[in-house]
Amino acid sequence: MTASPEPAAGSPSPPPPAPSPSAPSAGKPARGSRGRRLVWLLPLAVFLALAGLFLSRLDTGGDPSRVPSALIGRAAPVASLPPLEGLNRAGVAVPGLDLPALRGQVVLVNVWASWCAPCREEHPLLMALAKDPRIAVVGLNYKDAPENARRFLGQFGNPFAQVGVDPRGRAAIDWGVYGVPETFVLARDGTIAHKIVGPLSPQTVETVLKPLIARLAGN
Repeated sequence: MTASPEPAAGSPSPPPPAPSPSAPSAGKPARGSRGRRLVWLLPLAVFLALAGLFLSRLDTGGDPSRVPSALIGRAAPVASLPPLEGLNRAGVAVPGLDLPALRGQVVLVNVWASWCAPCREEHPLLMALAKDPRIAVVGLNYKDAPENARRFLGQFGNPFAQVGVDPRGRAAIDWGVYGVPETFVLARDGTIAHKIVGPLSPQTVETVLKPLIARLAGN
């Protein structure tokens, strides 16, 4: 094998080879590696989101109307609201929301409005529940015009022993309301025992509300 010739004495050394244009600079990750990392992280993020949704559905028994609430086990955040002016029941003015006056009873608080179509769907169920002597059914009238609210109850019946008005929706925010209708069940000590988002259904009344009322009422 022939050896490489020695450079002549005093001759300049050949310049070092220029770096390849495609080679990444030292200390700087290639752009392609970032893209590949994002491709791997995106499915992981989607999986974690779906897993969280699945676990939340398990926590609510698979019923989307049963949404966990940070208020469960706590006292009602807004216990008093002014009455719906001009609303009468059996010739007597219906008082505003006064939950301390109902302490010792199981209370069903329904958030409703005359402009809410699902509120009309669930209203016959509220009328039936109001006949149960073990509970008091009260209403929180949400962002409504008083004349429209009175007309609604005059047409469909009034199941509420108390009606508090919340014209600006501030009390509903304190209650953690997502929209109307929503229903809260209060234990006899005034703490929130259960929350249902959306209109009541016959199934929800039979499988959720009635057993819960029986347990909270002690019979």
